[in-house]
Amino acid sequence: MKLRGLELVRVLSVATCVLAVASPGRAASPAPVGAENGMVVTAQHLASDVGVEVLKRGGNAVDAAVAVGYALAVVYPTAGNIGGGGFMTIRLKDGRTTFLDFRERAPAASTKTMYLDAAGQPVPGASTDGYLAVGVPGSVKGFEYAREKYGTLPRADLLAPAIAFARDGFALEPGDVVSFAEGNEDLAKDPAAAAIFLKAGQPYAAGEKLVQSDLAATLTAISQGGADAFYKGATADAIVAASKAGGGVLAKEDFERYAVREMKPVECGYRGYTVTSSPPPSSGGVIICEILKVIEAYPLGSLGYHSADSVHLMAEAMRHAFVDRNSALGDPDFVDNPVAKLTSEDYAAEIRTRISKYRAGVSANLMPKGMGESRETTHYSIIDKDGNAVAVTYTLNGSFGARVVAPGTGVLLNNEMDDFTLKPGVPNLYGLIQGDANAIAPGKTPLSSMSPTIVSREGQPVMVIGSPGGARIITITLEAIVNVIDHGMDIQEAVDAPRFHHQWLPDQITIEPRALSPDTIKILTEMGHKVTGDADWPVWGEAAGILVGGPKLADTNPDRKERFFGAIDSRAGAGAARGY
Repeated sequence: MKLRGLELVRVLSVATCVLAVASPGRAASPAPVGAENGMVVTAQHLASDVGVEVLKRGGNAVDAAVAVGYALAVVYPTAGNIGGGGFMTIRLKDGRTTFLDFRERAPAASTKTMYLDAAGQPVPGASTDGYLAVGVPGSVKGFEYAREKYGTLPRADLLAPAIAFARDGFALEPGDVVSFAEGNEDLAKDPAAAAIFLKAGQPYAAGEKLVQSDLAATLTAISQGGADAFYKGATADAIVAASKAGGGVLAKEDFERYAVREMKPVECGYRGYTVTSSPPPSSGGVIICEILKVIEAYPLGSLGYHSADSVHLMAEAMRHAFVDRNSALGDPDFVDNPVAKLTSEDYAAEIRTRISKYRAGVSANLMPKGMGESRETTHYSIIDKDGNAVAVTYTLNGSFGARVVAPGTGVLLNNEMDDFTLKPGVPNLYGLIQGDANAIAPGKTPLSSMSPTIVSREGQPVMVIGSPGGARIITITLEAIVNVIDHGMDIQEAVDAPRFHHQWLPDQITIEPRALSPDTIKILTEMGHKVTGDADWPVWGEAAGILVGGPKLADTNPDRKERFFGAIDSRAGAGAARGY
């Protein structure tokens, strides 16, 4: 198996910790980072520093989230963005919760069959490469909406660090250089992108400085003029002109009409905890809650971490939930999502009647009538001294998105249109078989798996968690919650632990290296499961988590000054948990 640079780094970093995680009390993971007044966990250490500085200056968790979002657009260009979109789950200190949808939208000129050839088959690369793959970006509108309604600091203060990083440059560390490796070849094909991310046509080396002058100018315009500077000014004009020249369908009206949706989060109970997560157009919160309601009836803790029985029961719950995810859910402005049903106790009980404790189910038998998401997303988790908590997951979709930069803007653009159903029943780039509920339509938001999640108990925040990872975001976030609540892991162990995943089709349990012992795999195989690794992507996700009260739920020392414990996934080469 040949691994690319970033994948190799992730494999090696995970290998240092996963062997012992099966015995959570003696895991090889480092201790979580503790802090008394606040915690910021992101996939890039400079962005984590920015967030902590905002908290130190008196900003709240939303202020820090906005500053981090802009900073990641500069220092983590593989996924951080102002040319993409995402979701923000907020839990305020008084217990109120809300959800902001600033996901990308389909341009008005989009059609249901825009990526199909004359024979009705998907055209390879049409939905992932170049300007035709680009949805209307939402990040800037999302950050500004959050800051204006829930933040406390001026816009210029929150953008200043990002502008400085773009204008003056920042020194690349090995983890930064590795994160660029996957995109270098394609970035070289776009002159505007190559001029920024390659040096005389060659990849940057560790220690060299990356300067992004055009992006600094774009961010400065936003600092001075707000969201209108991006959506109604020269930046939108430049992106539209580049889209037209490159065969895309973006129009200025698409930018002018873009609006953030504020929505009620999905909530469910699990073993005395309240899980607050993302509603449609994300499938994440619904499907996490659906799986949790099913497995709540099983004694996972006593069955044991990654025992054959616990993996079997969780995989079966995943199998049934992903049928619903892929067939029933979509943009709530276009689809009537059965959220109440899918997250109900009665529906969970019904699913359990269809799960054998001894035999694997058959996915083909669950095929709905009438009938992957990207890896390069990023998640960050933040909590402040007052208990305001924010979970943000945002994305360009693929690594560096569509791998094009509109000349003069410095803005990498997304390839989010691939998240729609290109053709019902046909797998997308990442293996998800989806239905008409997620078909392309003008102004529609593609279904997502992003799952920014906050867990609370008795009115107090307990955990902030999320991850990138495409369709596996759901199971990565789910397993982190289960690892903490059912298996007693501390937050670092919980996000480092090796993972498994079932998404209905293909009918298999996919595992990371060393996730399951040979004996466990043998038992699962005898039960009828197919257990396999993923040669193209041997490890997945870069979870960012925070636990409140102690490094693990059972370790709450009232005499300890530290209240917040942060953990960045050991798979993340450039990330950091920072507190103060």
